[in-house]
Amino acid sequence: MPKHSKRYNGVQSKVDRTQYYSPDEAIQLVKSTATAKFDETIEVHLNTGVDPRHADQQVRGVVTLPHGTGREVRILVFAGPDGQELARNAGADHVGGEDLAQRIQEGWLDFDVVLATPDMMRIVGRLGRVLGPRGLMPSPKAGTIIPAEDLPRIIHETRLGRVEFRVDKTSNIHAPIGKAGFDQEKLMGNFTAFMEAVTAAKPAAMKGIYLKRVTLTSTMGPGVRVDTNAAAALRSE
Repeated sequence: MPKHSKRYNGVQSKVDRTQYYSPDEAIQLVKSTATAKFDETIEVHLNTGVDPRHADQQVRGVVTLPHGTGREVRILVFAGPDGQELARNAGADHVGGEDLAQRIQEGWLDFDVVLATPDMMRIVGRLGRVLGPRGLMPSPKAGTIIPAEDLPRIIHETRLGRVEFRVDKTSNIHAPIGKAGFDQEKLMGNFTAFMEAVTAAKPAAMKGIYLKRVTLTSTMGPGVRVDTNAAAALRSE
C-alpha cells in the first residue's frame, strides 16, 4: 500500500465521499482543500447521459465566465490583412496566415486558443491533425471561426474568461471555473454561468437523465460531489 503524505490525508479527511453537497458547500470545501503551494485551478467535471457516438447527441458550447478563469490566455489569430490589423489592435498574441501555419506544422504550439476568419480556413484546414487532438481546431460550434469585424469582441471575451466545453468519448465534460484564490462569490458566479450554459446545450434528441454526476475539484485536491439537481437548477440573477 502506498504511504500518503500528511497533506493528502488531511484534505481527504475533510471530504465525505458518500455525501452530495450543495453548490455553495462544495465550493467552500474545494477551496479549503486546495492547500498546494500554488494557486490551484478549480475544475468542474460532469458525467452526462448522452451517447457521444451519435451526432445528434453532441454537447458543445462556449460560455464567458463573469469573473474569468484566473489564467493568462495566449491567443493566436488566422486572418487576412484587414482582420490582422483588428486582431493586433485588440491584443492578440500571434497574428498571421500562411506563416503561422508553417510554424505550427514545424512543431510550434505556444498558444492556448486559435481563432480564424472564414477565408483562412483553407489554410487552417491543413492543420487538423495537429490542432484537432489538442482541442484547438477552430469551428463554428465553438465560436472560433468568426468574421473579421467580430475579432475584437471575441478576443476581449477570451481574455475575460471565455471557456469552450464539449462532451468527450466517455460522455464527460471538463472545464476550469477559476482559481482557489477567487472568493466564494466569484467561484459561485462562474459555476452558475457554466451550469446554465451546459443545461441550455442539452441535445434535443437526448432521452433519459442528462446530467448524472457533478463534481468539483482543485488541481491537487479530492473530488467533491455536488447535488446534481441543485447544480442543474442554478440561474444567474
